[in-house]
Amino acid sequence: MDSQKSNKATIGVLSLVMMIFTTIYGFNNGTIAYLQMGYASIIWYVFAAIFFFMPSGLMFAEYGSTFNNAEGGIYSWLEGSVGPKFAFYGTFIWLTSWELWLVSTASRVWIPISVLFQGSDQTQTWHFAGLASTQVIGLLGVLFIIVVTFLAGYGMKWISKISSFGGIIMVILNGLFFIVSLLILVLNHFKLQQPITGVQTFIHSPNASFATTMGMLSFVVYAIFAYGGLESLGGVTDSLKNPKKTFPQGILIATIAISLLYAISILFWGISANWQHVLNNSKVNLGNVGYVLMDNLGYTLGQSLHLNTSISLTIGQWFARFVGFDNFIMYLGSYFVLIYSPLKSFILGTPRDFWPTKLTQLNRQHMPAYAMWIQAIVVAVIIVGVSFGGSSAKQFYNILTLMGNVSTSVPYLYLIAAFPFFKAKQNLERPYVFYKTQTSANIASIIGFMVVALAILFTFIEPIVQHQYFDAFWTVAGPIFFTIVAYFLYRRYEHRKIKD
Repeated sequence: MDSQKSNKATIGVLSLVMMIFTTIYGFNNGTIAYLQMGYASIIWYVFAAIFFFMPSGLMFAEYGSTFNNAEGGIYSWLEGSVGPKFAFYGTFIWLTSWELWLVSTASRVWIPISVLFQGSDQTQTWHFAGLASTQVIGLLGVLFIIVVTFLAGYGMKWISKISSFGGIIMVILNGLFFIVSLLILVLNHFKLQQPITGVQTFIHSPNASFATTMGMLSFVVYAIFAYGGLESLGGVTDSLKNPKKTFPQGILIATIAISLLYAISILFWGISANWQHVLNNSKVNLGNVGYVLMDNLGYTLGQSLHLNTSISLTIGQWFARFVGFDNFIMYLGSYFVLIYSPLKSFILGTPRDFWPTKLTQLNRQHMPAYAMWIQAIVVAVIIVGVSFGGSSAKQFYNILTLMGNVSTSVPYLYLIAAFPFFKAKQNLERPYVFYKTQTSANIASIIGFMVVALAILFTFIEPIVQHQYFDAFWTVAGPIFFTIVAYFLYRRYEHRKIKD
């Protein structure tokens, strides 16, 4: 046993930091932050790193090491800490974050296709049979989820391998962005396109939607989303060399590195893009901002090299096409995996008695085909509901982003709230412990819970204050709807147990 354990424990601090980095860091998070709050987003990314990312990551490490032999993932964490009912609710809400990711991506995937073939985002000009552009995108999104569900039902797992190719291109993309930005900075004699005029630049957003205190606080949910996914690494502690030192060191280094990289990327967008000139435009939205900024990066490079306008515009188009190609590859590869993986792990990780028999059945390719088609119907209904709500493209992608951010944040409320109960359990073997006392665990949980809960609350309240009731409804509609579904499913399970 000892020799097997020593052979398995091969992950050092550097390897762990790289694992955390590749799981968490997202190129698009920097572009969204710059659109929403400009330089003022940096302080909130640092805030989320200190008060959410680092403390919650150490909680997940304790969960993962303690329940390292459980197959149910976060369901096992919550069940072992609080109980099956709490676990079912929390894990079902976790599943909704992936369902709403499917909703968002089925609509967003058409933007990189447009950029790739048309040189820029032209989806807002797409019309068919008298339908608005967002309605056309919505119907294309429904078609996309149907086609992918059909193909994935045949066990086309090999398609997910293209994600690794997309990952390589993403590394190249990040390198290209930083190198070109530095070159532009030097060529322009260190003059920023978005000037820094003092401390106020890092506090007040140029975006009117985030200029108020309520607006600024609602941005925290974007920052939390930017650090999401660490719970998936909670189970690696048993593979670490000296986990009691390695994991906290890895979390600390990763927190500093990722928050610093986000801060630098946001600052670097100011090298090439003046917020008012480039982003203060009704055609720029949360779905296409990355392509707009990369297009502008290429154009600014051309202008900084004193090339003529035509060549500069062409360089910008090819920068945008490169991002479009990479994002399309990443979206496609991820979609084929996430169309079934979270659903399958959730259904098979929870007791079979929770579900109607058909939902738990796998086809010849070991895919939960029936459950996948139910999922496709739910996703299609949400897509149609949002796209036919009469919203503009800007509002449409804003709603999709907020839905995804909120639904991703809600499961953390369950995981963080359960941690004091987890610490109070006396009969658990704990290979890794960071929070040495019940008091430290309680304090960390209260702070983490308040950060996430208030971020979600402000995200919901802000559109109400702005009288954008449609936005407010869809922001929380997903978690509320799936909570109701979870309630009836668990109630059905309890009635069946009583009868038995």
